[in-house]
Amino acid sequence: MKKLFSLTFATLLLISCSNDDDPQPGPNPPEAYEKGILITNEGPFNNGSGTITFVSEDFATVAQNIYRTVNGKELGNIVQSMGFQDENAYIVVSNSAKIMIANRYSFESVDSIKTGLVNPRYFMGDAGNKGYVTDWGDPNDNSDDYVAVLDLRTNAIAATIPVAFGPERMVSYNNKIYVAHQGGYGQNNLISVISGNTVESTITVSDVPNSMVVSGNSLFVLCGGNPSYTGNETAGSLVKIDLSSGQVSNTYSFGATEHPSNLTMDGTNLFYSLDGKVYKLNSSAIALPGTDIISGFFYVLQAKDGLLYATDAGDYASKGSLKIFDLSTNQQIQDFQTGIVPGGIYFNE
Repeated sequence: MKKLFSLTFATLLLISCSNDDDPQPGPNPPEAYEKGILITNEGPFNNGSGTITFVSEDFATVAQNIYRTVNGKELGNIVQSMGFQDENAYIVVSNSAKIMIANRYSFESVDSIKTGLVNPRYFMGDAGNKGYVTDWGDPNDNSDDYVAVLDLRTNAIAATIPVAFGPERMVSYNNKIYVAHQGGYGQNNLISVISGNTVESTITVSDVPNSMVVSGNSLFVLCGGNPSYTGNETAGSLVKIDLSSGQVSNTYSFGATEHPSNLTMDGTNLFYSLDGKVYKLNSSAIALPGTDIISGFFYVLQAKDGLLYATDAGDYASKGSLKIFDLSTNQQIQDFQTGIVPGGIYFNE
């Protein structure tokens, strides 16, 4: 009996120790991921899951795959983007046709939206209980694209707004939503202006508008132009829209084979990517191409408070990186590993 008791006790002790040693999902401190940078990593294109990387604002802490760490489950394929509203993060998972909702500070799961989405791209919240999500629908059908209007009290789609094909990124100004139609698997050249649940108007810009910033009463739209493989290559351009009139006030053209991307802004300066370099432009005295300040092929750029955050997707199959540059010297000051294909940079404040 003593031997049996000893064996039973030892077995229970072994099981207990084994369970303690295994990493278990569970609650983090309520503000574990507050005040830092969140990077959405798309993940492998056809299989696997995207992830989210966290870097603290003092650059002292880096945490990988934080959604799975907290909740014990994957986000899905592909993690396209993320947006915030109040205390929630809305994580858009495009190939899985869903939005995963988590507390933006603890990253504990709150809810999900899995009905009514086909190929969601980007989320934007407004000042109330409403959110907007751009959706390609069937990417091979140019007639079924829409912007879904979300009721954030119930986390359900309250309405859909039919729009031109290829809706992507959004910005807001004076209670209106401006949607760039990059064109999905094709090319487009429109900005939709949404008020409430209606497309109020459209603004024709140059081909393939890929990024936008609001500066004062102006909307700057960076258009990449049609790429050469389309057989109808067009030059990239920077389009300035007067938001009071809704009219294009200036169009600045690049060279015939130049296709810029990743427009971002800090103070009065615009920054963008072109042919392996980052360029700087004064928004009040635009003369293209501006000054090249940093070399590198970057997937995404975000400028903020004198720093430039840039992701490098590498070979698009293994871990990428986040590089941070001091814009007063244009020198790199940090380099952090991310997940596979780091496609979005967000500041959690």
